[in-house]
Amino acid sequence: MAASLTRTVGFHALHHLYRPDWSETRNREMFGPLASPHGHDYQCAVTVTGPLDETGMVVDLTLLDGLLNEEVVRPLSGKHLNRDVPAFAGGRPLPTCEALAAYLFARMASRLPRGVELERVRITEDATLYGDCTGLA
Repeated sequence: MAASLTRTVGFHALHHLYRPDWSETRNREMFGPLASPHGHDYQCAVTVTGPLDETGMVVDLTLLDGLLNEEVVRPLSGKHLNRDVPAFAGGRPLPTCEALAAYLFARMASRLPRGVELERVRITEDATLYGDCTGLA
């Protein structure tokens, strides 16, 4: 029988919506106050699916927690995403919640045990905004 499990971790990070190949004026026109560095208390929710094992679990929580610590919390917590995460350093893509979800999906999907599939990575910026990645096209 297949089931799913979602684990959520939090981290605080800074970012800004700013393309270095655009002028300051164009960035301000496009992104308004979001063009300046600002922080979020992000939440990252990862959903995995697979068959229940003999313990009734889809995946060992210690393994999943370790993966979330290695791929999400340690590399992103306290960072300025535009400067400190090479994938976003050039301004393409911008470190939006949906781009973060896609970035993390790609990093985590291959690290799960055989038979466990990554269904979704959700990055929540605040109570009104989140981005999902359910696979890479």
